[in-house]
Amino acid sequence: MDMLCVFLLGKFRIQSGEHILTTLNTAKLQELFSYLLLYQERPHFRETLANLLWDENATAQPQRCLRKTLWSLREALDAHIEHLSETLFIIEPEWIQINPEANLWLDTAAFEQAFTSVRDVPGHEITRQSAETLKDVVDLYQGDLLEGVYHDWAIYERERFQHMYLVMLSKLMDYCEAHQEYKAGIDYGTRVLYYDRAHERTHRQLMRLYYLDDNRTAALRQYEHFTAILDSELGVKPTGRTRALYQQIRQDQVNALVPSPDTDGTPPHIATAILPDMLNRLRQFQAALVEMQTQVYKDIQIVDCLINGNC
Repeated sequence: MDMLCVFLLGKFRIQSGEHILTTLNTAKLQELFSYLLLYQERPHFRETLANLLWDENATAQPQRCLRKTLWSLREALDAHIEHLSETLFIIEPEWIQINPEANLWLDTAAFEQAFTSVRDVPGHEITRQSAETLKDVVDLYQGDLLEGVYHDWAIYERERFQHMYLVMLSKLMDYCEAHQEYKAGIDYGTRVLYYDRAHERTHRQLMRLYYLDDNRTAALRQYEHFTAILDSELGVKPTGRTRALYQQIRQDQVNALVPSPDTDGTPPHIATAILPDMLNRLRQFQAALVEMQTQVYKDIQIVDCLINGNC
């Protein structure tokens, strides 16, 4: 049997060779299978799994729902490949687990393995082989994990994989700048901003990449675009580091754009200019938090009053 390939990032898909399995076409089947795959390193106690995936207040009992869905999942898999479920699952009276010996490839596993391999390596120090692996892996990210599933575990995993994706894109931007692959670096930066349009370091990287790619106008426009985003969303200005880079580009100070490993592209004398802006932002956030805390306290008093009939 061909290796079974499962894609969880973006649209759910299962493929064996050239054949795409289409019978896992309900949300609950996909959710159960995805959970078992994401946590395949350990067995799962049936009762815990049932209560995790089904509302305990539902009309049907969670364990009954689990038995029915597990049966349907096995039937759906076996409808395409005979005895497939027997090779995929280890099923015991109280426990369920993905078979560690199953001939299985999972996009999230490949994704996480690639991230782990470069997590502590600065982008400009990544080897060419590791960079090629990262380029292939980030293309696996066709969308967020398990969109439409809002259990706590799914939200946590969705955010975790999105974080890994953004970190790898940022490292690829650094790699591309160091190896003069400017257009590719710009593409990776654009992907980051799709998820975090106010990410300052990414805007700064894009400014450098555009400039180094002989597109000074685009570099300056990137700064103006970022300034408008910050003003509309947060009501703040770019940090001193970003403003300094903008002035360097305006003055064609090409040599000053070459980043060093220790400063990440910021000349040492600029570092202290960042601190006043940082302090200003922290004070603004502190004021917002105090205001929010006060409002929450007032709301609690109102609700408590309504509950106890003391209004």
